[in-house]
Amino acid sequence: MRILISNDDGYLAPGINALADALASIAEIIVVAPDSNRSGASNSLSLDRPLTVTRAANGFYFVNGTPTDCVHIALTGMGDAPPDLVVSGINNGQNMGDDTLYSGTVAAATEAYLFGIPAIAFSQVNHGWEHLDAAARVARDVVQRRFDMLPSPYLLNVNIPNLPYEAIGALTPTRLGRRHQAEPVIRSQDPRGREIFWIGAPGACRDAGEGTDFHATSHGMVSITPLQVDLTHKTQLALLAQGLA
Repeated sequence: MRILISNDDGYLAPGINALADALASIAEIIVVAPDSNRSGASNSLSLDRPLTVTRAANGFYFVNGTPTDCVHIALTGMGDAPPDLVVSGINNGQNMGDDTLYSGTVAAATEAYLFGIPAIAFSQVNHGWEHLDAAARVARDVVQRRFDMLPSPYLLNVNIPNLPYEAIGALTPTRLGRRHQAEPVIRSQDPRGREIFWIGAPGACRDAGEGTDFHATSHGMVSITPLQVDLTHKTQLALLAQGLA
């Protein structure tokens, strides 16, 4: 098996290094990741400047762009044969509910999915990398499942509690929960007295009931959510057609 690994925390992040170490024992891996932290980049492509690819001393490749740039370049400009699987992460913090729309971690996996390649995004629920070794073992377990029951390509979003490996619960299929709207921006001033704004914290959970990613991880289980890209609000198509008739 050939696996392409990327992330949004940058090629030096502990999460991607732990993930690469865990998967190197079961697959041929290549790592192509951003040169620095690109959290919140979502599915953005860099179209206003050229991009460079540099090989680090550890063999990883890093790109001066977004997570989506990294996967796009890896799939269309590096190597002859496409990978069998693309994995992204392990992210420093959860990507659940509405946050998946902003996540660079999920975006890297989504880019592979758009190219017809199965993809999995991995995140730890809490920041700080506590029990990262356990999360990497879980990621390897998930990859080894292969998911032959799913049509290919598939796109999976996996969130792992920050617990010792033996304390982590079952792999659990979930749906995305929902949050309240984000907290207001934080006003401040730069050293020259100009007004600046910091994006506020995510809102509280609005839908964290049984079956959601929030519920599963709060009970120590590994949340696995199958995602799709089609944003069409199908139930409104007929109403729209009536209104436009």
